[in-house]
Amino acid sequence: MREYVPKDIEEKWQRVWEELELFKAHDEGKKVYVLEMFPYPSGRIHMGHVRNYTIGDVVARFLRFKGYRVLHPMGWDAFGLPAENAAIKQGIHPADWTYKNIAYMKNQLKRLGFSYDWDREIATCDPEYYRWNQWIFLKFYERGLAYRKLAEVNWCPNDETVLANEQVIDGRCWRCGTPVIKKEVPSWYLKITHYADRLLEDLKLLEGKWPERVISQQRNWIGRSEGAIIKFYADDTAVDVFTTRPDTVFGATFLVLAPEHPLTLSLAEKGGKIKEVLPFVERIRSIPPKERGKEEQKEGVFLGVYAVNPANGEKIPVWSANYVLYEYGTGAIMAVPAHDQRDYEFAIKYNLPIKQVISPYEGKLPTDRAYEGEGVLINSGPFDGLSSTEAKKVITSWLKDRGHGDFKITYRLKDWNISRQRYWGTPIPIIYCKRCGTVPVPEEDLPVLLPKDVKITGHGNPLESVEEFVNTTCPKCGGPARRETDTMDTFFDSSWYFLRYCDPKNESLPFDYQKASFWMPVDIYIGGIEHAVLHLLYARFFQKFLKDLNLVKDEEPFLNLITQGMVLRRWVSIESYLSYLGLTEEDSSDKLLENISKEVKNVQGV
Repeated sequence: MREYVPKDIEEKWQRVWEELELFKAHDEGKKVYVLEMFPYPSGRIHMGHVRNYTIGDVVARFLRFKGYRVLHPMGWDAFGLPAENAAIKQGIHPADWTYKNIAYMKNQLKRLGFSYDWDREIATCDPEYYRWNQWIFLKFYERGLAYRKLAEVNWCPNDETVLANEQVIDGRCWRCGTPVIKKEVPSWYLKITHYADRLLEDLKLLEGKWPERVISQQRNWIGRSEGAIIKFYADDTAVDVFTTRPDTVFGATFLVLAPEHPLTLSLAEKGGKIKEVLPFVERIRSIPPKERGKEEQKEGVFLGVYAVNPANGEKIPVWSANYVLYEYGTGAIMAVPAHDQRDYEFAIKYNLPIKQVISPYEGKLPTDRAYEGEGVLINSGPFDGLSSTEAKKVITSWLKDRGHGDFKITYRLKDWNISRQRYWGTPIPIIYCKRCGTVPVPEEDLPVLLPKDVKITGHGNPLESVEEFVNTTCPKCGGPARRETDTMDTFFDSSWYFLRYCDPKNESLPFDYQKASFWMPVDIYIGGIEHAVLHLLYARFFQKFLKDLNLVKDEEPFLNLITQGMVLRRWVSIESYLSYLGLTEEDSSDKLLENISKEVKNVQGV
C-alpha cells in the first residue's frame, strides 16, 4: 500500500484473524487467563472501556507470543435498571434495547481489533446464563445461606418502588422528586457474614498482588472488631451496647441509640418525649447513612429516660443521635466523651458530663478534646492502676460474671440483600404455597423465565401484574401457589461470570470442574477501583461458596488485580489555552508549536 488506509487494512486482517481462529482458547498447555471486567451494554463503548480493554489486549497478545494458551473472553453484564428506564422513556422493551446495544458495542469492539475469543461470549440476560444464577441461589437456600426477612428500604410512594441510597437526592426520588420514606418490605438475603472470617483472612493471599488500597478497603468493609457486649437497663428495658473499649465503661456518662433502633421510640414514649423525638427520628432516617454524623451536623434528642451504668450504678441519660448508625454494632453506644472524639463533641454541644477514666502513659490529659489512646485506668473503682489492655479482659470477665456483659466479635459486614422489585433481572426461583409454605423451584424446572409480555410504567414491580407468571402450582402438593416477583441484584450475575467463560456452553452445570480447574484462577484481572468492595467482595464470596460445593479448587478467583484508573474529560477553550502558553490568536503557528513542545518536554515520561 502506498498509504495507510485504516478501514481497508484493519478490516482485511481482522477478517483473517477470525478465519484462522487466532484468539480461540484451547483447554491445554501452559495457560494464562486474562480478563477485563465486562461492560454494561449501555449503547456505546466509551474511552474508559477502551483504556481498560487495551491494557488487557496488550497483555494477552504479548503472552500469546510468549507461547502461552491465553483465555481472553468478553461478555455483557446485561441486566439492570437502565434498561427499564429506557423502556419507560422510549417505549422499547428492555430485551430489545439491551440486545440492540450489545450488537452495536460488539461491532465496536471488533473494529477496535481486540483479541477476544468470541466463541465464549456470554450475556447475563440470556436464559442459558441466568438459569445458573437460579441454580446457585437454590444451593445457597439448601444450605441455609439464603433466607427471607423484612428489610427497611428507601421507598418512593409515587413510583411504588425501592430506591438505592444513590437514587435518593436531598431526601427525594431522583426520578420524580417525591419525598422518599422508609418502608419495610420482605427481601431475600445471602448470608455473606458466614464467610466473613475467611474473606478477611484470605486477603493475606492477595498481598503484593492486589493494590494495597483495595485490600485495605475490603478489610475495612468487613470490619472485624473484638470487644464486649454490655447490658445497660433503662426502665427495666435491656439495651445491648457493643464496645471495643470496655476499659472505659466507668467513663460512660450517657447512652446513644440510632434513630432506627427499635427501642428509640418506645423509650421516648416511656419518657414522655415522643412529640419531640418522632420528628427528629423521621427526619434523620430520611438521610442516607453515609451523609450522617458529619462533624458540623452532630445533633440529637433526649428520650426522657435514664439507664443504669452496670459498672458503677450511676444513672445516665439516654439520647438518640444522628452519628450512631443502626447497621454498626448493635445500633446503640455507651458514650464516653472523655475518650471518644465524637462523643466529646456531642457532650460539649449538649452540656453532658465528661469523666476521665484513662490516664496516658506519658504526658497530660488534653482539656480541649478526647484522649483516645491507651494508658492506666483512673476513676474506675477496683480497676484503678490496670493498663488499658489488661482492663479490657478483666472488666469484661467481671461484667460477665455479674450477668451484665460478655466477650463479643462483631463485623461491619452485613448480609447481602439481593431482592430488587424490578423486572429486568433474574427471577428468584421461589414459590409460595398456603399449604406448604416457601418452596424452592425444582432444578429440573429451571430456568424460571422472565415473561416478555409485561408493562413497565415506573410504578411498582412490573412482574406483580403478570398473572400468568405470578399464578402457578406448588411443586410439592400441586395446589395453587404464587411465584416470588422480586428479581436478583445484578451483582449476583457478575459474581461468578468469570467461571462461566471457562465452559460457556455447558447445559448440565454452571461449568465443568476440570475446565474451571485448568483456567482458574484469573491470572490478571483488570477493572476500575470503584469495584473494590462490592463486586470484588461478592466474587470472592461466591468463589468460596462454590469451593465448598466442590465446583472449584481455588479459594480466591483473581490472582492479580490491575485497577487502571479513570479517563477524565476537561474542556479548555482555545483562548484560555493560548493564554496559559503566553500567546494570543495573532501569534504564528510556528510559535504555538514551539511553546507546546516546551510544555510537552516538561512533562515527566513524555
